[in-house]
Amino acid sequence: MEDSDQKALDNIEEYGCHILNIMECEEYPNFSYSIGIEKTRTQPELIVVGLKHTLAQSIINDYCERLKSGETFEPGKLYSGFIEGFDVCFIEVDPKHYDETFCYAQWLYEGNGFRGLQMIYPTVNGVWPWDSEASESYLWWQRILNKSGKLLNAL
Repeated sequence: MEDSDQKALDNIEEYGCHILNIMECEEYPNFSYSIGIEKTRTQPELIVVGLKHTLAQSIINDYCERLKSGETFEPGKLYSGFIEGFDVCFIEVDPKHYDETFCYAQWLYEGNGFRGLQMIYPTVNGVWPWDSEASESYLWWQRILNKSGKLLNAL
């Protein structure tokens, strides 16, 4: 086993998850995601797209801790406390996106036998991806990973 794999397993055992940070490239914005939450908390893994890695890591750690204390998160509902001053919501990630977003989780679960949620957040002006005012650059940074690739305002 490689050192990085053992480190991931050690973090999952100690903290309930391991977090990976992926740098922006020409095709995709930067993102961070968890592995191990489905094993330790029987809840979906989390991906945060388009935020700085330090903030995304903090959000994922908060998510894991809130799960540990018994809270659960349903797609389409608003939640506070992840980003100061803003509500967020979650959507289910379509497994067709796992190859590009959750590849290390695929290693851990030996395939796509896990669930993933994506945290969706508004702009600093309170614009959500489904709002008509959402800019193209914001929509690129807030890449939507559900089945349709689009959001409808279900809130």
